[in-house]
Amino acid sequence: MTHTRSHLSPEAVHNSAIVIDTHADTTQRLVDEHYDLADPLHGGDFNFASAKQGNLAAEFFAIWVRPDLCKGQEAHRTLALIDAVYQQAAKHPGKMRMAFSPAGIYAAHREHKLAALMGIEGGHSIENSLGLLRDYYRLGVRYMTLTWSNSIDWANSSGDEGRPGVPHTPDGLTPFGKEVVREMNRLGMMVDISHAADDTFWAVIATSKAPVIASHSCARALCDAPRNMTDEMLRAVAKSGGVIQVNFYSAFLSQAYRNALLAQQPQVDKAKQTLRDRYKAEGKEVTYRDLEKIELEYANRIPRPPFSDLIDHIDHIAEVAGIDHAGLGSDFDGVGGQLPQGIDSAADLPKITAALMARGYSAQDCRKILGGNFLRVFRQAQAVAKQMQSAPQ
Repeated sequence: MTHTRSHLSPEAVHNSAIVIDTHADTTQRLVDEHYDLADPLHGGDFNFASAKQGNLAAEFFAIWVRPDLCKGQEAHRTLALIDAVYQQAAKHPGKMRMAFSPAGIYAAHREHKLAALMGIEGGHSIENSLGLLRDYYRLGVRYMTLTWSNSIDWANSSGDEGRPGVPHTPDGLTPFGKEVVREMNRLGMMVDISHAADDTFWAVIATSKAPVIASHSCARALCDAPRNMTDEMLRAVAKSGGVIQVNFYSAFLSQAYRNALLAQQPQVDKAKQTLRDRYKAEGKEVTYRDLEKIELEYANRIPRPPFSDLIDHIDHIAEVAGIDHAGLGSDFDGVGGQLPQGIDSAADLPKITAALMARGYSAQDCRKILGGNFLRVFRQAQAVAKQMQSAPQ
């Protein structure tokens, strides 16, 4: 890729951009810890202060329901998470406002407020109901990852593929799964293929009438995780007009980190089981946070990968898919702080711009990666919806 040097400073370029992050799991903290975004980070990655320091214009709060802990209560938990985001906006009208469109992001930006958006992480939240899907759209949800790490009745996940007892859809999407994709297109809800198995990915590419997004995924050529995307997949997203938002999680960025993590997995599983057994004996429920603490204790023993690994993934995606198809999807508060060196919170986002410019990216290139590309896809998804809604039924 040919790069032109910018006469502007990295700081000026970063501050001139509409910076959009398409994935933060902070929503879990809002509900489970009664965390307030005006509070200090307390070990987290995201709050109002860090967002402001990082010149973050818009954050997509992930609406993620842990399937094993919320069986039969998926919609209930989904609604609790959605409500928590609205509660923060209501409590802090001077700092944050809900946004449901590109125009909403710009409006919040003009008022120097954080634009809060929502994306559902995992199609199990719709409980096999198109009516619920429509309700979530009405409540402001603007993308949905078809699966999380669990395969569902109508789509396969990269997280449990091939495991015994896991449902498998031979075509990647069942007829109902294709209906979900088409209904998302019709609503203007972006179809997110992060977490989807490869066969589900290709079925989505063949089905979706709107550009697809990967809200938080990296390049498999650099780190061989099933959650990451092959070069062929990157090109297919670009061909759809979509965007790949790079995940900051160390185990998707660095092969060395990933290998170390896989090596300690048996010990982690054993420690988790011990805790489950103990809680059961005491008549207590084990929470997601309890299990995460164990994962963290082990993960913290592995050295953090260099910051350059994150930039390598952005670089690779921009190279393979094209400069118009790369963006940022941090996964803040979803990876237990397992971020590369130099990234500790949203306050560190300007470092990405500086590093890209050091590699020769122009101011315009940086603005595209920081949010411009995603805004284009968001607009396009809404245009497709408008077209589909006005077509004779």
